[in-house]
Amino acid sequence: MTDTSLRITEIFYSLQGEALTVGLPTVFVRLTGCPLRCQYCDTEYAFHGGERLTQAQVLEQVAAFSPRYICVTGGEPLAQPSCIPLLSALCDAGYQVSLETSGAMPIDKVDARVSRVLDLKTPDSAESSRNLWDNIPLLTKHDQVKFVICSRRDYDWARLQLDQYRLNERAGEVLFSPSFGQQNATELADWIVQDNLPVRFQLQLHKLLWNDEPGH
Repeated sequence: MTDTSLRITEIFYSLQGEALTVGLPTVFVRLTGCPLRCQYCDTEYAFHGGERLTQAQVLEQVAAFSPRYICVTGGEPLAQPSCIPLLSALCDAGYQVSLETSGAMPIDKVDARVSRVLDLKTPDSAESSRNLWDNIPLLTKHDQVKFVICSRRDYDWARLQLDQYRLNERAGEVLFSPSFGQQNATELADWIVQDNLPVRFQLQLHKLLWNDEPGH
C-alpha cells in the first residue's frame, strides 16, 4: 500500500491573510519542510520537525473546524509527494481548496479543483534561480500567481515576467505583495497605479492583525 502519511507542522483555523480568499475563515494545513531558503521567509519554523500524520488524521482534524475553505501551505507542501493525494481528498470532502507553492516544484499533478497560488521568486528573494518555468503553461484561470516584491529591481523584474508570459491572461489573478519590512507598501502601490498594471496589490492581513504569530 502506498504511504500517504505526511509530516505536518500545524493545522489551525484563522482568517486567510492573502490571495483571492483574503479575509475568509480558513483552515491552514502547514506541511513541514522546504528545499528553498528565501531571505524573507517568515515560516522557518516549518523547515524541520513536525508530526507524522496519516491522511485520515489530517482530514479528521480539518473536519473538526467545520470549515468551508482550506489552504495547504508550508514550507513547500509539494516537496512531500503525499501532498498530491491529500489535496484530492480535501476536494472530495467538499472543501474549497487552495495550495500555496513556490515556483520551484512541478504543479502538473495537482488536482484541477485546487486553486494553485504560484509564488514566483524574485531576484531579491535569493531563490529566483529555482523558478520552474515549465509551470507557467499549466496555469489556468482557477490559479493565481504571486510576486513578493523586495525592491524596485524586483518590481521591474516582476513587471517583465507579467508581460513576457502574459500572466494576467493565463491566471485568474496576479498578486503583487510588498516584502514585509523591506519594501514600502505605499511606494509599491504607487508604482502599480503609475504603470497601470493588471495586477492586484495586496497586504498580508495576518501580519497586520496578529504580527504574523504562529497559529494565525
